[in-house]
Amino acid sequence: MSKLKSVLMKHRRYLGPAALVLAVAAIFWVVNSPDIVGVSAASKELPIYSVQRDNKAVSLTFDAAWGNEDTQTLIDTLTKYGVKATFFLVGQWADKYPESVKALADAGMEIGSHSDTHPHMAKLSEKQIIDEVSLCSGKIEAITGGKVELFRCPYGEYNDQVITTVRNMGIQPIQWDVDSLDWKDLSADDIYKRVTSRVTDGSIILFHNAAKHTPEALGGIIEYLLKEGYDIVPVSELLLTGEYDIDNTGRMTPRA
Repeated sequence: MSKLKSVLMKHRRYLGPAALVLAVAAIFWVVNSPDIVGVSAASKELPIYSVQRDNKAVSLTFDAAWGNEDTQTLIDTLTKYGVKATFFLVGQWADKYPESVKALADAGMEIGSHSDTHPHMAKLSEKQIIDEVSLCSGKIEAITGGKVELFRCPYGEYNDQVITTVRNMGIQPIQWDVDSLDWKDLSADDIYKRVTSRVTDGSIILFHNAAKHTPEALGGIIEYLLKEGYDIVPVSELLLTGEYDIDNTGRMTPRA
């Protein structure tokens, strides 16, 4: 379309002002019309970044891919405040630390898949995507006896094929709208400030189970959220039931 527009502009003296305006307007209409197949850009498939809620509810989520030094400390802190969080586990991590997988389940934490080998999912074929998700889910389910219904892409990377494939498996892909950046070894105070300054109704907050200062920051963050009147719930309880839409920011909204 850009080439066509360039040609029209190049030959504008032959078209005349009125014809040129009409031609450019026609190009704009064609490019932006959602009803013209093959011309309009397809809507992008998005995971859920946040959720539109009628009440003040948020979810704390933790990705577990490498270390395991702090998992039990995180469980203890969450349990102290009566909070249930969602942990996204890599299959190979579950292989190394099955006792921690069971400890998470026994503590009532929700467990989702974070792939089996932590690859760049957007570079995989459909079959490879299915294998990564299902292998990880199978390992978790074998340990916990529960069904895995959530998935988070490693590195937060995805494309339309990844999201469509995962949803076709009956699993909901979950992203986040508040990133603690704890993996950058921020201080506990900086983690606290990042999260508390960005959280809003329906937020999904990202942490990591082996980040250096997350255990130190977590208690204060929970206290802040509770003081501000937030309900802290697992992701599955944050999600809407019934028909929904996902807007261009990845926010899950009830269908009007």
